[in-house]
Amino acid sequence: MRAVALGSLVVIGFVIAAVAAAPDRQDGISPRGVPIHFYPNAANSDLIAVSANVRDQYQQLTVIEPKQRRIAVYHVEFATGKIALQSVRSFEFDLKLNQFNTKDPLPEELKALLAPR
Repeated sequence: MRAVALGSLVVIGFVIAAVAAAPDRQDGISPRGVPIHFYPNAANSDLIAVSANVRDQYQQLTVIEPKQRRIAVYHVEFATGKIALQSVRSFEFDLKLNQFNTKDPLPEELKALLAPR
C-alpha cells in the first residue's frame, strides 16, 4: 500500500513536470494557459486525474491507475470536444529502476553522503 502511494506521487510529479516542461510554441496562437487541476478522489477513488490546458487548443487529461500502475494521456479539443487518446503505458517497471537519465549526483552518491559514519 505504501509503495503504491509513493509510486503514485512519483508519477504525478513526473506528469506535472512534463506538462510544465513542454515546449511553449509561439505560432500565432495565444500562449498556452497552464492551470493544472488535480483530482485524486473524483468519482472513482481508484483513479487519479490531472488536467492542464495547453494553449487555446486542447485540454490534456492524464489518468493514472495506481493499482495497475498504468497511465493514459488524452487530448480534448476545445473547439470540437473531440477526445483523442495520445498514449497509454504501464509504469510498473519504471518504478523498479534505481536511476534513469539522471545527472550528478547519482542516487548512489547521495545515499553514500547520507549514510551514517
